[in-house]
Amino acid sequence: MKLNRTYAAPADMPATIPLFPLEGALLLPRRPLQLTIFEPRYLAMLDDTLSGERLVGVIQPTEAEMTAGPPPGLYPIGCAGRIVQYAEVGDGRCFVTLMGVARFRLAEELPYATPYRVAVPDYELFDSDFTEGAGEAAVDRDSLLATLRRFAEVNEVKVAWSDIKKASNEALVNGLSMMSPCGPREKQALLESVDLRSRAEMLVAITTIGLARRDDAGTQLH
Repeated sequence: MKLNRTYAAPADMPATIPLFPLEGALLLPRRPLQLTIFEPRYLAMLDDTLSGERLVGVIQPTEAEMTAGPPPGLYPIGCAGRIVQYAEVGDGRCFVTLMGVARFRLAEELPYATPYRVAVPDYELFDSDFTEGAGEAAVDRDSLLATLRRFAEVNEVKVAWSDIKKASNEALVNGLSMMSPCGPREKQALLESVDLRSRAEMLVAITTIGLARRDDAGTQLH
């Protein structure tokens, strides 16, 4: 285990990665995701991961998991995150913070040798994820901020505009995407966006559609 490990390219990543299927979750490069882990199989995953590369693959299932039967299918794209914070609560739960590293394509899922799922990830399609700020210049920041203002006004959400002003385009787009209240399919679409500009445009579109639907619903009630 190497502390403060950094990854500069796909070649720096391990050949396999434990999977944490989680519906509605979105992890993106250089953004944190807080998780509560309590299932025995994922506690075992945590034990193994902390003694190794500390990398976990967050990926969405395509269907609900059943008590009996085969494990649910998975979307083809997930994101690897490194455990940067870890705390035992004492009641069988662990609090974990993952920091997004890079997206991956699910190349192969390995036969079960552990209580949790393990896969072979392919990072080649997302090599730009390893470069901080890649594609920032192409983001329409004004459009993104205008949509955020509208969302905040309609939902009466307080926004720390001083922090927003200081945030880079990458941090702004990826952070807002992860905080978006949209559904699992929209989260997956944001994850699979080709670049930062595409993700920003999709986030604006998803938010605008959501606000329009809310306006329509309010109109019908009057």
